[in-house]
Amino acid sequence: QVHLVESGGGSVQPGGSLRLSCAASGYRNNCMAWFRQAPRKEREGVASIRSDGSTRYADSVKGRFTISQDNAKNTLYLQMNSLKPEDTAMYYCAASYYCFGAYCLRQNSYDYWGQGTQVTVSS
Repeated sequence: QVHLVESGGGSVQPGGSLRLSCAASGYRNNCMAWFRQAPRKEREGVASIRSDGSTRYADSVKGRFTISQDNAKNTLYLQMNSLKPEDTAMYYCAASYYCFGAYCLRQNSYDYWGQGTQVTVSS
């Protein structure tokens, strides 16, 4: 059974940094991603990474966020720099056996989800 556990969320001031982690078990990653959902907003794709190393980012986070994975540890990361108040959201890790192109940032491409970790950016 696939199990995803996020960690690393917290509160930070604008301009600060956080690194999120997602520990995966029972899953051999082909495509993993980070999504986020702010209050009263739909869940949106933030960044994705495929087993071939290709990545995709939402326009709102390009140049600030970096997705990576450690295959030996079966862990997914999201390095978030230059955080803004609008980055405040619950962040979710997701896993899929297959994704392609822009679909890698769409919710319905993913079969497994973590419970989420809260990120709050505020002064």
